[in-house]
Amino acid sequence: GGIVAAMFLFVSVPARTATNEDAAALYKAKCVACHGATAEKKFDAAKPDAELAEIILKGKKGEKPPFMPGYEEKGVTAEQAAALVAHMKSLKQ
Repeated sequence: GGIVAAMFLFVSVPARTATNEDAAALYKAKCVACHGATAEKKFDAAKPDAELAEIILKGKKGEKPPFMPGYEEKGVTAEQAAALVAHMKSLKQ
């Protein structure tokens, strides 16, 4: 039994990945002010996930301010951006 448990531990822990909880905390900290509690503002859930993640990382200029800042330079990874997109889409359901 010990070897199986050790292997399971090894498989489930290597590189920490962005989880739903991380995405929810990041959303509350950085996104909710402009996008609203249920991602109801300035968020087009119909866009492809990859495009939305790119907007989180690189930013986007809209028709009028406030503009979406790029969060890649603030330390958000592509994996975190993808988790945020999934979180925001889940808020809209």
